[in-house]
Amino acid sequence: MRSSRPKPLHMICGRAMVMHVIHALEKLAPERTAIVVGHGAEQVTKKVQDRAPAWANVAFVEQVEQNGTGDATAIGMTAFDGDDYDDEATIVVLNGDAPLLRPDTLDELVSTHVANGNAATLLTSVMDDPTGYGRVVRQPDGQVLRVVEQRDASPEELDIKEWNTGIYAFRRDLLGPALRGLTTDNTQGEYYLTDVVASLAGMGHRIGCVQAPTEETQGVNDRWQLALAERELRNRTNRTWLLNGVTMLDPRQTFIDVGVTIGRDVTLYPGTILQGSTAIGNGCEIGPDVKLDDCAVGNEAVVTHTVGTDAEIGPGAIVGPYAHLPVGSAVTSETATGAFYTAPAG
Repeated sequence: MRSSRPKPLHMICGRAMVMHVIHALEKLAPERTAIVVGHGAEQVTKKVQDRAPAWANVAFVEQVEQNGTGDATAIGMTAFDGDDYDDEATIVVLNGDAPLLRPDTLDELVSTHVANGNAATLLTSVMDDPTGYGRVVRQPDGQVLRVVEQRDASPEELDIKEWNTGIYAFRRDLLGPALRGLTTDNTQGEYYLTDVVASLAGMGHRIGCVQAPTEETQGVNDRWQLALAERELRNRTNRTWLLNGVTMLDPRQTFIDVGVTIGRDVTLYPGTILQGSTAIGNGCEIGPDVKLDDCAVGNEAVVTHTVGTDAEIGPGAIVGPYAHLPVGSAVTSETATGAFYTAPAG
């Protein structure tokens, strides 16, 4: 990412990447969520502690040396030691840089895993050019044999279009022993979590797969991919609001964070940016060229050409054009502001 900020903390639609992944677990109602931290551990821990929902029951474990995905998973498993967890409980392994995962997809992954009595279930995708990703190798009857990493794949294996997303469901009592059997006998000298799949399959255990769209499962490794992920998530967010009674004259020029709430019969004009926990009441007109961060806007208010931060706009107020609402300011109900108005602190 060419940044001093740890990759999982880069923001998408007003929320850190890792927080999107945590929120994707909501339908699973996890007993515990273990976050494996390494680079920037202190920053990641603080952010997640501050923002994680209570239902996630987050715990942190540190991977001091970066020895691969298998090592990270083994360290994460220490959060599930003891008699508090059933041997046949399901362990879900996720990447902290996959912010586009949908809760429904993870729900399907775990449901399929449990219903079929699988030892492991992989989330996979298919695309024409899966360069850089591990390939899913199957038997002629479709059973999964193993996952082979790009660097270790033969020319025939590189032609496979189905790739491993790095997202899995495992049976707890089978995952632990398989992790202990991992070696570093590969081109990168790391413990590959993918080798667990071959190990379990070799012992005769059932390995399942659930396929998901590539645009949902690809990770974010640079600023270009970050921008593409943000565009996709903004499209989803805008579509949700459009189907719930909000009018947007141009959705491509309307930017809404995932923490924003909007009432019915609201019209958003081009250049509207709603950030943080901004709340818009019913029947409002917002824009053009409005940026509101953590603001509350009452019903039937009209806001144009305005910038506001942690401010309150009363019902029926008319704000702008060219108004500035600093932190703590308030525009009372039915008030009309003039050009270049700066609201007083409330």
